[in-house]
Amino acid sequence: MAERTARSEAPEPGGVVLEWLLDSDPSIRWQVLRDLTGEPPEVVAAERARVASEGWGARLLDLQAADGQWGGGVYFPYWTATTDTLALLRELGVDPDCDRARRAAGLVRDRVTWGEEFGDAPFFEGEVEPCINGRVLALGAYFGEPSDRLVDRLLGEQLDDGGWNCEAPASKRSSFHSTICVLEGLLEYEKARGPATAVADASARGREYLLERGLFRRRSTGAVIDADWARFSFPTRWAYDVLRGLDYLRAAGVEPDRRIAEAVALVVRKRDDSGRWPLENPHPGEVHFAMEAADEPSRWNTLRALRVLDWASDGAW
Repeated sequence: MAERTARSEAPEPGGVVLEWLLDSDPSIRWQVLRDLTGEPPEVVAAERARVASEGWGARLLDLQAADGQWGGGVYFPYWTATTDTLALLRELGVDPDCDRARRAAGLVRDRVTWGEEFGDAPFFEGEVEPCINGRVLALGAYFGEPSDRLVDRLLGEQLDDGGWNCEAPASKRSSFHSTICVLEGLLEYEKARGPATAVADASARGREYLLERGLFRRRSTGAVIDADWARFSFPTRWAYDVLRGLDYLRAAGVEPDRRIAEAVALVVRKRDDSGRWPLENPHPGEVHFAMEAADEPSRWNTLRALRVLDWASDGAW
């Protein structure tokens, strides 16, 4: 019954909601054109090109210092340092081949390191924790600096249950937070490098870790692991939630099956009477600037929820 309900109630994006989404920043508009309205590639590319010169993307690029960093640090302070700022630029979809993005990535490559604690390793080579390294792998692959060494390290750190955990080897059980970060990194790496058997196999095991738990329940007891995972954030930062998990599966081209039914039904229930989804759980901390207000309708969450529901409706489950 949960499967049928999740699918039958999945909303079609109405004209008013689409107009609202399109009346926004270029970073949202180009993804709406690609994912929801099916515009020709040249139309999508033209809108995407504006991300580096207008709105939020341009503002973030303007904030990069001469030493290549944002916020005066590599990983700290949350959420204004280099790692989180680059991650947000990736989520905004700034074209990595445009001049401004190439210059920004070049400064990071040439000038930013992880410091003495990690042997002054270059930024795109990562440090030691898989939750951080998964994100760094995604950034390097997206901005033209994919690290084979970092992939090899992450593949060697996969746990027996299929996921990853920053607390390993002390912990033998995986973390959803670490696992989603690594899975997104491996997906971006394959986009940059092309298919690789070892990466595909590791990714498949990681996806099974999520799916076997219905994306938010303990395998042993069926209990919800963390109530916050049912509250959708953007930016997600390093944290897992159900919408992030589903959007990853969509991006990875996974065929929907019955194991996503409850998670999809949860997304459907979060839709308000106007056809929008709220920003429920912004992660506390300093930001360069606010894109949306907490507990108000969120264009980011609405875009992501609608494309997840569109993907889920295509499955034979």
